[in-house]
Amino acid sequence: MSIASTFIKIPRERIGVLIGLKGKVKQQIEQILKVKLEVDSETGGVTILLSEDAEDPSVLFRAKELVLAIGRGFSPERAFQLFNEDTILQIIDLRDIVGKSESSMKRLKGRVIGKEGKTRRVIEELTETEVAVYGHTIGIIGKPEQVQIAREAIMMFLQGSQHNTVYRFLHRKRRELKRKMLEIWEKPGEI
Repeated sequence: MSIASTFIKIPRERIGVLIGLKGKVKQQIEQILKVKLEVDSETGGVTILLSEDAEDPSVLFRAKELVLAIGRGFSPERAFQLFNEDTILQIIDLRDIVGKSESSMKRLKGRVIGKEGKTRRVIEELTETEVAVYGHTIGIIGKPEQVQIAREAIMMFLQGSQHNTVYRFLHRKRRELKRKMLEIWEKPGEI
């Protein structure tokens, strides 16, 4: 009998965050998702094995996404939102936009983070998502529709849009989402 597994590699400097103080983060992932994490701290390799008592093999995907989120700069607390099935992770690789130019990458990350983190906070608040800027990636965690809006806003920044333009876009999208939620609540029998 073969046990299902998957493999992912994360930056070595994030292994300590994945394991957590006294192994608490690793244990929590293993207990909640019914998987076993085998971590190679030398290479950053993480093998995720399905526990025998796991009922749903799709937890392998969820565990891989969670490990990736921690590897891409999210704190475990923020990454743990991925335990919810209606929450997703999306990664934007800046190398796809600027190649390997470190100076361009640094400039673009600065645009997304903003002065003292203001821009990133605005994106997070208006889209109700979590955003992490780490290495050559920007990660977004949230519900699919909200992640899509945050991604659009981030891409606007990366393509050079003015901050005011992006903020207006975010405010408009937030109003649309609220209106849609109100319509759902007003018509409870029509879902």
